[in-house]
Amino acid sequence: MTTPLDRVREHCLSLPETSERLSHGAPTWFIGGKKTFVMYLDDHHGDGRLALWCAAPPGAQDVLVHGRPEHYFRPPYVGHRGWIGVRLDRDLEWNEIAGTIEDAWLAVAPPKLVAARLG
Repeated sequence: MTTPLDRVREHCLSLPETSERLSHGAPTWFIGGKKTFVMYLDDHHGDGRLALWCAAPPGAQDVLVHGRPEHYFRPPYVGHRGWIGVRLDRDLEWNEIAGTIEDAWLAVAPPKLVAARLG
């Protein structure tokens, strides 16, 4: 059986120059081994959520959190930087989750890497 973590891991690691390691006890994905773009949190400090914390393009947090609060939230620690929380325990379609992961990668990746990916 494929778990949500398995799906997230597979998708994150399919993106160029990504790697995974634990950060603050949570599976976390990096670009170039340095820049975090996605974190996987399961009941972080008892919040009851299975979620991703994702980097996001400017303005995305407000649109998603206000437009679909049942699926998106402002995560602690990184929310002030525009990151979004994505609920994995609320039947959000996988293609939307995958798109959010890709947007997170695009928001953090160096311009040359983005150009190579999109070119």
